[in-house]
Amino acid sequence: MKKPGILLASLLFAATTLYSQPSTAQTTVSNWHAKLNQQLPLLGHRNWILIVDSAYPLQVSPGIEVIDTGADHLAVTRAVLSALDRSIHVKPIVYLDAELPWVPAQKFPNLEAYRNALKTTLQGLPTQSLPHEQIIGKVSETGKEFKVLVLKTNMAMPYTSVFLQLDCKYWGAEDEQKLRQTMKSSPK
Repeated sequence: MKKPGILLASLLFAATTLYSQPSTAQTTVSNWHAKLNQQLPLLGHRNWILIVDSAYPLQVSPGIEVIDTGADHLAVTRAVLSALDRSIHVKPIVYLDAELPWVPAQKFPNLEAYRNALKTTLQGLPTQSLPHEQIIGKVSETGKEFKVLVLKTNMAMPYTSVFLQLDCKYWGAEDEQKLRQTMKSSPK
């Protein structure tokens, strides 16, 4: 009778060892590229992608998903922008924290280099600066109804997050305005 019990225990141990999933942190760190590539075709205008520093809070709005990339902040930003550039359907509207230019560089030796590299990375993209709390408010509100993908990086400097509000690549505000004007002036 003891042999079947030992056999069952051995089988259970082997099954849990062979089929156990890696921890969530390991999965997200190694698979953030895959998650981005999987999610991007599903995202559209009104969705957001955030590339945030390591102290960015874990938000609880239902549409907000946080992934720990464990990666360099600028490398993640470049990868996301490159993926958006290749997409046929969405483009980014960039929001930066208005506080970033005011963070004292003497407290963070790499801050000035980051600011310069970020400026180069975002060159040619529509960029707005708003107070951090205002951007967080926009993201929180959006997360109630729409998906927000948060890619947490290993950045350890304040107000360095890059907030990307997605917009339609093939239909802009001017197109929409013309359409609405045509609809108003056309008798039905």
